[in-house]
Amino acid sequence: MIQVEVTYARPERQDVIPVNLPVGATLLQAVEKSGLPAKYPEIDPAKSKFGIYSKLAKPDTVLRDRDRVEIYRPLIADPKEVRKQRAAEGKVMKKGGGATEE
Repeated sequence: MIQVEVTYARPERQDVIPVNLPVGATLLQAVEKSGLPAKYPEIDPAKSKFGIYSKLAKPDTVLRDRDRVEIYRPLIADPKEVRKQRAAEGKVMKKGGGATEE
């Protein structure tokens, strides 16, 4: 048996669910066993993006003991579009992420 954590973060709360699985279990099996898709209907195992320790992973990825499976929410704003809007408004990004007027 292996033990993994399945995590899902929302703005107001983060869930971390420990899950025991047989050796050779997949990421999708861990997500389903965690019960998070039933708790949060916005999680669609067929469409959601997943990762293991912040690296994107496919649902059929075989897990290792102590992996942390992460369920990602869709982006609210496209980073490319945000940069285009800032450029159109004449704002420039400084190192560190703060925007300044020029």
